[in-house]
Amino acid sequence: MSRETTYNFAAGPSALPTEVLQIAAAELLDYRSSGLSVMEMSHRSSLYQSIFDETKADFKALLNVPDDYEVLFLQGGASTQFSMIPLNLLGEGDCADYAVTGNFAKIAAKEAAKYGKINIAADTSECNHTRIPTQSELKLDPKAKYFYYCANNTIFGTEWHYIPETGSVPLVSDMSSDILTQPLDVRKFGIIFAGAQKNLAPAGVTVVVIRKDLAGHEQAITPLMLGYKLMIDKDSMYNTPPCYNIYMLGLVMKWLQKQGGLTAMDALRHEKSAMLYNYLDESRFFHGCAEKEARSFMNVTFNTGDADKDAAFCKAATAAGFVNVKGHRLVGGMRASIYNAVPVKAVKALVEFMKDYEVKNRV
Repeated sequence: MSRETTYNFAAGPSALPTEVLQIAAAELLDYRSSGLSVMEMSHRSSLYQSIFDETKADFKALLNVPDDYEVLFLQGGASTQFSMIPLNLLGEGDCADYAVTGNFAKIAAKEAAKYGKINIAADTSECNHTRIPTQSELKLDPKAKYFYYCANNTIFGTEWHYIPETGSVPLVSDMSSDILTQPLDVRKFGIIFAGAQKNLAPAGVTVVVIRKDLAGHEQAITPLMLGYKLMIDKDSMYNTPPCYNIYMLGLVMKWLQKQGGLTAMDALRHEKSAMLYNYLDESRFFHGCAEKEARSFMNVTFNTGDADKDAAFCKAATAAGFVNVKGHRLVGGMRASIYNAVPVKAVKALVEFMKDYEVKNRV
């Protein structure tokens, strides 16, 4: 196989834009005639500071981040935020609302319960997380310090198609798998965070967008590196940040700008997902897993209804160059992750392969 004949549908780490990889390769040994690789630079140097500042400015511009919010480039993956959020936002006797609509939200709620009271505002485990609760179903605590939800569930293939209304209670959202795929009103949120390895950059940097007034109230037991205020005060550089990953993030930001920004990405996600879902709705061999009203634009989950047939399809797809279509171990079946960097031609090719496979294998 070669890159030209391989289509990567991985859920994360996932496909990166070819153009971004080409630029990174060209600059790998010598960044803009500096004689250094970005991987060799001091994070305290003016040269690296310019990379950092430009990446941050481009991210803020793409997402239209207001001045009273800070953008942080942190380490530890999105999972570290499961602890960091309650440690910084919950005080003694405080409560937080959590919507459990998938595996990662479930883990986040369990972790938060170590540091404060947790109210499960919604739980879709009874249907194996194939749906998203409606606004009227949310059992909200008006005294909650924040409402937490995972905007897109990579494992189960569901996505929140509305922003929950919580009054004065700040929204905290894990957007690891759908950030920068559509325009967003940041002011509706207290904290947005995302692991990079789906739509942003290689694994290793986590982006946090936080309303500044939420920082500075961390619990006394909060580890040094898990305090938002410290990271804001030090501009994410209390210690050495994930320098190369931030550089790669910057390249992806430039690529997104060239594609037309988030409005263009929004149109693209609708186009690509419609191709797959329209076929799944017509197919008599493959079946979509998520309820139609809750279908993810990023992670299309489907199966045949037979584990052996699913395995056979995954094997055939891989041999044909459609890699990483096997579903998560919690649900089985198949999953096509179609993040920003996955081109339309890849989705078209997958649908054609599935159609042909169905004709040859349907009994």
